[in-house]
Amino acid sequence: MDIEKMITAVQRALHIDVDGRAGPQTWGAIYEHIVGPLGVEENEDSAVDSRSQGVIETLLPEVRPYARELLFNAAAAGIRIKIISGLRTYEEQDRLYAKGRTIPNTSIVTHARGGESNHNFGTAFDIGVFEGNQYLDDSPKYKAVGVLGMELGLEWGGNWKNIVDQPHFQLRPTWANGMSERSMLAELRRRKAAGDAVYA
Repeated sequence: MDIEKMITAVQRALHIDVDGRAGPQTWGAIYEHIVGPLGVEENEDSAVDSRSQGVIETLLPEVRPYARELLFNAAAAGIRIKIISGLRTYEEQDRLYAKGRTIPNTSIVTHARGGESNHNFGTAFDIGVFEGNQYLDDSPKYKAVGVLGMELGLEWGGNWKNIVDQPHFQLRPTWANGMSERSMLAELRRRKAAGDAVYA
């Protein structure tokens, strides 16, 4: 049996996306199946701080290994990042959408209403780049982290044309390959309303 067939068989057995490649989702599922839930011991050398860990826990289980792996890969490249935003309710999304529109003295931060963002389904997260404890709103390091995220198989908001969102990463379900963002979001809303699994 060749390696790709072995990985495919493992992915099927663990009920995760089947692509024949052993990426963060596959290794995370193997770890959780054999060892137990992924936990993080925070120390000075840990790439995953308590804030990031808390946000990661809001994401769907299929997305969590990707967020963790991005933290570790960025740290290995000498870039300190934190996961600063994960799952949002429709109501939280609508409050963000109101900024720069109906909330005085604020700027527009999103073009997505509730149900129009991957954050509303636990499939997206935002990062922040830090120098020590200082958050960097603008830094060329976001592009470097974008490359690391794409290498993992994540979609990166820095590649978007309508609104460039360099801190944003999302994991597209395999059933959505070839679909427009609008069509995928419509299906995500339908699945959420029906209580269906996003990545099934």
